[in-house]
Amino acid sequence: MTVPLAPGPRNAITDVAGVLVGAHQRIGAGWATGTSVVLVPGGAVASVDQRGGAPGTRETDLLEPSNLVQQVHAVCLSGGSAYGLAAADGVMRWLGERSIGFPVGTQPHEVVPIVPAAVLFDLPRSTWGNRPDATFGYAACEAAWAAGEGAAVDEGCVGAGTGARVGSLKGGLGTASAVVEAGGRAVTVGALAAVNALGEAVDPGTGRPWAADAELAGEFRLRVPGRPGNWPEAVASPLNTTIGVVAVDAALSKAECRRVAVCAQDALARALRPAHSMFDGDTVFALATGRTELGGGDAVLGGAGRAAPLDAVCAAAADVFARALVRGVLAAHSVAGLPAYRDVWPGALG
Repeated sequence: MTVPLAPGPRNAITDVAGVLVGAHQRIGAGWATGTSVVLVPGGAVASVDQRGGAPGTRETDLLEPSNLVQQVHAVCLSGGSAYGLAAADGVMRWLGERSIGFPVGTQPHEVVPIVPAAVLFDLPRSTWGNRPDATFGYAACEAAWAAGEGAAVDEGCVGAGTGARVGSLKGGLGTASAVVEAGGRAVTVGALAAVNALGEAVDPGTGRPWAADAELAGEFRLRVPGRPGNWPEAVASPLNTTIGVVAVDAALSKAECRRVAVCAQDALARALRPAHSMFDGDTVFALATGRTELGGGDAVLGGAGRAAPLDAVCAAAADVFARALVRGVLAAHSVAGLPAYRDVWPGALG
């Protein structure tokens, strides 16, 4: 079993060296949507795992381990359903203006930024036609750059979590981190999740989040009510999707990043019931910034010495992503008529 040493200093994905996060959103006057950007200006090895029957993604085929490009420069998470994929255009423009990208010519500015993206369905929260575009992605990059490395990350109804819904409740954006031992080395694992699922994140009979047992260092500050909530009968959302990013500061290959993303998806099965439905397009990206060498660990599986430490990172990814999912729900407030956890169980949050 992997035992986390502690949360990182901010308990956020920005505890991973080389990772910056920014958000842009609009709430009010017919708007309830936004975009989050995870910037890795120095590049990061990346892969992705997608589950569920209704994905909305961009540049995910590029992340297959057998394909050419080895690093990405940002990941864009956005509301707006398929329309919201346009937010990634603004991220590419921001990076291109700074000559950050995959070199395709002889001049420094001749680059193509690699920006995978995923979107969630939040169109009912806004007036039709109000959805993220390239200006959202550009503004989120500006916010990330202004905040810098190691900055705190806002949670709840911000960025891609602005118009999110999870079952009967308002969803939101959550983040978490942990420092774990992997092969004798301290590795930082962080996650950012926009919680927008068909399934419930909370046991409606008790008010306890399904993944409450993933809590680290009392971070949820939750007084579990142990009783049913005070909400009206839920009306199922027709389309959903939970999206997010797991980042580590270890040096991993694309294939190893793929394993991290696969394991992080386990968090959805722990935190959401049901998970990975035909109406969800659940997508998790994994980034490795390479600031720490992964220890060799014990020789197992015929000398595959990286297997044990990689398993430690993968197990931590599932735990940290589960915590980010719970934090996103607990941090949300009511938007566009959707009740938040704090409304249904008043007094439950310390």
